[in-house]
Amino acid sequence: MSIRARFRLPYPAFTLDVDLDLPGQGITALFGRSGSGKTTLLRCIAGLEKTADGFLAVNGETWQDGARRLPVHRRPLGYVFQEARLFPHLDVAANLDFGRRRIAAHQRRVSLARAVELLGIGHLLARRSEHLSGGERQRVAIARALATSPRLLLMDEPLAALDHARKQEILPYLEQLRDEMEIPILYVSHAPDEVARLADHIVVVDDGRAVTQGPLAEVLARVDPPLRLGDDAGVVFSGTVVERTAEWHLARIVFAGGEVWVRDGGAAVGRRVRMRILARDVSIARSRHDDVSMMNLLPATVLSHVAEDHPALALVQLRVGDTPMLARLTRHSACRLKLAPGQQVWAQIKAVALVG
Repeated sequence: MSIRARFRLPYPAFTLDVDLDLPGQGITALFGRSGSGKTTLLRCIAGLEKTADGFLAVNGETWQDGARRLPVHRRPLGYVFQEARLFPHLDVAANLDFGRRRIAAHQRRVSLARAVELLGIGHLLARRSEHLSGGERQRVAIARALATSPRLLLMDEPLAALDHARKQEILPYLEQLRDEMEIPILYVSHAPDEVARLADHIVVVDDGRAVTQGPLAEVLARVDPPLRLGDDAGVVFSGTVVERTAEWHLARIVFAGGEVWVRDGGAAVGRRVRMRILARDVSIARSRHDDVSMMNLLPATVLSHVAEDHPALALVQLRVGDTPMLARLTRHSACRLKLAPGQQVWAQIKAVALVG
């Protein structure tokens, strides 16, 4: 299962020129600064931009090539914009039914009841859009897109117009959508926290080109060049909550590289969670030290290290068990520790952030 997309389209500011082979499931984030071409790429996939030189195949179905081009209304996709774009004269139930009626009954694979359940909007069905909060409107818009039983879901910065509280309200629903529905999602964003929490795969877009692409965990672990989600490089990985302590309000999480203690975020024992560790929060020791405040001390292997933009700094790539990790040191410290590929060291982790 895969999505093959190839487009070339000139614009005054840049030329969109991409050739992508994306997974046919999960969430692929299209990440980059504003004006880099992310939305233009999404519009090409939707068929909203007419490209003579283009190819698109979604999980074995060709939607566009040199001989044919499915028009927008015949592409089995859902599109969620920054604004919900609900019909103000209709209540929520009628807005959802409008999406459902776009396709023939025999082609419906997602029931209205399932869409309503996934987005938690059952109590809103009789309301009109002017009586909904921004977060509620966006949840209805996502449910309406699902009601079309799409084979591909496009989301163009769906949380950009919401404040932090409303974003936190919607993110768990998007996680549930990713985990429970077999619908590939292309998710445009320039928000690092959304990408870290939601994405399985990432495409970094700059000046109309895909400069980096691959599984999120692998791309974030690269050092040449490092990808900064926000103000620093860092890795994202998953683990399972195995213990929670009421006395200290901490949770113990087991992952492919060992275990870490984190501030208890309320996740139940047995639940899979995502974690993010920034390079600046990892230091390196040649031997284990238990007389330090850091609880998370893990054996690691040095893979490589490269100079950073600032001449005083170096970025070190480590492997902790089967999990890649990054550490930022001064070049002086890297030299004093005599770091070299294959060397066994201890990673001292100051902070672990739960991101989902």
